[in-house]
Amino acid sequence: MKKKITIMLLVSSLFLVGCYTQTFVVGNGPQTGQTASQRQWFALWGLIALTQVDTGALAGGASDYEIQTQLSGLDVIIGMVAGSVTVSSRTVTVTK
Repeated sequence: MKKKITIMLLVSSLFLVGCYTQTFVVGNGPQTGQTASQRQWFALWGLIALTQVDTGALAGGASDYEIQTQLSGLDVIIGMVAGSVTVSSRTVTVTK
């Protein structure tokens, strides 16, 4: 019984991942709906950025867009595997 509850808690926690989302609107916000995404990598539980995401390049020169950073389901899976070596990631999405 304890094992079932533990498994249910782990699986249900994957559905709560969407709670960690930050959204930034630049200009008037997205106009065309085109999106571009890139993964940002961190070490030491997020203390050291290993990669930098250039949101201006992802926007492709647009002056109106939205930046969304989130911990996606894939990022959680990556964290489960790479967390033992303190590497984590998050997804940065720009919508034009």
